[in-house]
Amino acid sequence: MGDLLEEFFKRPYVAAKIAEGKLPDTWREIVGDRIADQTSELRLDKHILQVRVQSSVVRSELFYQREALKEEINRRSGIRLVNAVIIR
Repeated sequence: MGDLLEEFFKRPYVAAKIAEGKLPDTWREIVGDRIADQTSELRLDKHILQVRVQSSVVRSELFYQREALKEEINRRSGIRLVNAVIIR
C-alpha cells in the first residue's frame, strides 16, 4: 500500500498540486518571516508566481532576486513549479 501511495504522490499533476499547496510555507522559508509578513498576495497561475508586497523597499529588492527566487522555489518543490516570478 505504501508503494502505491508513493507512486501516486510522484505523479506530475499530484506533485504539482501538493507543491502549490505548500507554496506559502515555502515562500516564508525562502524569504524569511519579516518579508513574508509584508507579502499580501501569493498567486500561482500557469506557472507564473505573482507576489504582491506592501513595502516598496522590499518590492525593489525582491525584483532583483526574481530568478534566484524562482530557482529556489523549484528546487525546494522538487518539480518545475514556477517559470517566472512577478513582483508587484
